[in-house]
Amino acid sequence: MARYIGPKTKIARKFKEPIYGPDRSYEKKNYPPGMHGPSKRRRKQSEYGIQLMEKMKAKYTYGILERQFKNVFSRAARKKGVTGTILLQLIEARLDNVVYRFGIAPSRSAARQLVSHRHIVVNGQVVNIPSFEVKAGDVIGVREKSKSLEIISNAVLSRSDKYPWLEWEPTTMSGTFIKYPDRDEIPENIREQLIVELYSK
Repeated sequence: MARYIGPKTKIARKFKEPIYGPDRSYEKKNYPPGMHGPSKRRRKQSEYGIQLMEKMKAKYTYGILERQFKNVFSRAARKKGVTGTILLQLIEARLDNVVYRFGIAPSRSAARQLVSHRHIVVNGQVVNIPSFEVKAGDVIGVREKSKSLEIISNAVLSRSDKYPWLEWEPTTMSGTFIKYPDRDEIPENIREQLIVELYSK
């Protein structure tokens, strides 16, 4: 399975919420896609179907492929603590997601591209692996040669400090990953317990 690059509104309608952010098209048609529209009688989902949809929603939200997602879950299951919370914390610590959270990129897909194209540094070293796991205390910033890029400068101008586990320094266009976020600090509407139940079958 390749990474999804198709219509985002269609996926948002599938999950009945704008998982990619504000979307005017979704507001106009906030019901599942299909030729019969909102009048279609839909079958009641099974327990397995609900759990599977929740996993798919998490994968689409963060832009993670199946094998990557399964590997992250396996790591979360081996750690002490609440597996679902640890799963989300590990995903939040991915470099592409941290770049997005800092406001260096307008979307996670744009953040992934910035990382892949070697525009991002971690502790002063260029890292071009989007799935790279950031640790507490790591400093993530924009490579000196890339600070003038329009996509980065525009994103940084419109950013806001809204995540308590991140600390941004505007003068250097860099920030510190202070800690793994608590569950109530993660804004994504994901019912991680359903994902844990799905993998526990």
